[in-house]
Amino acid sequence: MASGRVVVVGSLNVDATSYVERFPAPGETIVGRDFGTALGGKGANQAVAAHLAGADVEFVARVGDDANATLARSVLAGFGLAIDGVVGVADAPTGVAQITVADSGENTIVVTSGANLALTPGVLDDVRASLADAAVVLTQGELPVATIERLAELCASLGVRFVLNLAPPVVVSPDALAVCDPLVVNEHEARAVGIGRDVPEGAPLEDWLSHAAAAVGRVARSVVVTLGAAGAVAASPVGAWAEPAPEVAVVDTTGAGDAFTGTLAAFLAEGRTLAESMRIAVAAGALAVQARGTVDSYAPRAAVLAAALDDETRRAEGATPA
Repeated sequence: MASGRVVVVGSLNVDATSYVERFPAPGETIVGRDFGTALGGKGANQAVAAHLAGADVEFVARVGDDANATLARSVLAGFGLAIDGVVGVADAPTGVAQITVADSGENTIVVTSGANLALTPGVLDDVRASLADAAVVLTQGELPVATIERLAELCASLGVRFVLNLAPPVVVSPDALAVCDPLVVNEHEARAVGIGRDVPEGAPLEDWLSHAAAAVGRVARSVVVTLGAAGAVAASPVGAWAEPAPEVAVVDTTGAGDAFTGTLAAFLAEGRTLAESMRIAVAAGALAVQARGTVDSYAPRAAVLAAALDDETRRAEGATPA
């Protein structure tokens, strides 16, 4: 097993983002303030985040034979990521995400999968050796369910740590969920798999701790629940932890969850504990929401570690995070 090596089997999209004062009502037309096109898709975002966090990343993805594929490969290469695993397929467009970001920082997203649907279970046989050599294998809910389930099965048979970000919350077999270490979900995705269904919206971190702990061994090997501006909780067989997020000026929340998940996977891959990896990942997510865009808002390893240390120091001194 190569320490620090992360294989991301995931989605790749090109994001078309409009910035608006507010979201339109049904049937309403409004005028946008700005527009941008950039790399996206949870797989691509998390691969970049893990790479920036210091992991040796192999990204397995599918794109179309179009201009968006050229853009995506160029951006990935610009970050220093190898693009050998980003394979083009005929008769399918590169996946796209149509995003609207309001002045509040909140967003709406419509994803059209395109070539991502060509990432079938059969593709995994071609990368079996890479999976076996990984410290962590990471995937997301944007892939075909059969691919997610086969990847979980392969990781279990190979003895490789499998991390699933179940976003969106597609219906995956209990056997696949059972090998997740961790299963990473937000509060809505958590409820979809039977975690915290009775926890009210906006509940504090502490209210989620017991629910995350109760899901260990019942739903997955370990669990992380991200709770937006509140922070995150995690649980494993050795304990449960809450990590509050620092208070920051939110510019754009798009891709912040992917910054968290990719960073989490990177630090787990280098041997850090779940609690420590989550603490650093919360800092990465908080940095990401302070700038526009997805991968362009992600901070490098040194900045993320410094932010995590600063927040830990402020809390130890009893100060209010700022």
